[in-house]
Amino acid sequence: MRLDETTLRLVRLALAEDLAGFGDVTSALTIDAASRSKAAIVTREGTVVSGLDLAAAVMSEVDTDVAFERLADDGGEVGPTVAIARMVGPSRSILAGERTMLNLLTGLCGVATQALRFARAVEGTGVTVVDTRKTTPGLRLWEKKAVRDGGCGNHRFGLFDLIMIKDNHVAAGGGVAATVTRARRGAPFPMKVEVEVSDEQGLLEALAAGADIVMFDNVGAVELKRLVSVARSLRPEVVLEASGGVTLGSVRPIAETGVDIISTSALTTGAPPVDLGLDFE
Repeated sequence: MRLDETTLRLVRLALAEDLAGFGDVTSALTIDAASRSKAAIVTREGTVVSGLDLAAAVMSEVDTDVAFERLADDGGEVGPTVAIARMVGPSRSILAGERTMLNLLTGLCGVATQALRFARAVEGTGVTVVDTRKTTPGLRLWEKKAVRDGGCGNHRFGLFDLIMIKDNHVAAGGGVAATVTRARRGAPFPMKVEVEVSDEQGLLEALAAGADIVMFDNVGAVELKRLVSVARSLRPEVVLEASGGVTLGSVRPIAETGVDIISTSALTTGAPPVDLGLDFE
C-alpha cells in the first residue's frame, strides 16, 4: 500500500518521539551491531486485524534492511497466539521499531474488533453502524479504515464532505428551517444536507425544508420509534440517523426503531486496545 505524506509524517513523528535522535540506547549497549534476528507480532487475545501496512511503514522507516512479511489480512478475525506479521533483519532495528509498531497496531486492531462487536449486535436489522469525527488526531484515515475492517461503516470524513447542521449551527443560524433552507440553497450538487434534531418540531421543520438526512440526537428508543414513524409517513425516502450515548447494550434496541444509520464514537474513542506482543524467535 502506497502511504500518503500525512501518514509518513505521522510515522516519523512517532519514531522521533521514542528515539529522540539518540536511538535505542539499551539495544546499542547490549546487542552486537551485526546481530540479525527473526521476530513475530503475535496476538495475546482474539482480534480483528487492522493496520499492518502502517506497521510495515514504521519498520521500513527504521531500516529498509528489515524484511516485513504480513501473515494475516486486514479485516481477518484471528484467535490468540497467532502470528500476524514476521520480520527478519538487524536485531537492533527490529527493537527500535517495536513499540511504535505495537502502539499503532494495538489501537487499530482494537477499533476493528470493537466495530465487529457493534456489527454483530445489529445483525438482521438492516441498520449500518457508523463512526464519527471523534478520532485520534493524525490517525483518522487509519481508524476509519479499521472501522470498515471490523464490518461497520464510515460517516463523513471531515468538515468538507457533508453539510451537517448540528445544534450550534441551528442556534447561530436561526433555527432548523432557516439553516436547512440556507444550506439547500447553497449546497453544491450532489452534496447532501443533514440536520440534527431532538424533537418532533425540529423533525417537521427539517422534513419541510428538504433535509436529505435527519439525525435524532439523544432521543430515547420509545420516542425515537414514534418519530421514525412520523418521518416515514411524511417523506419515506428521507435517511434517518440516531446518535448520542450509543453503547453495545443500547445499539440493538435503537436499531429496531427503524432508523437507517446509527452513529457512535464508541467505535473509535470507546475501543479498548487489543493485547499484541513482539516475540523474537
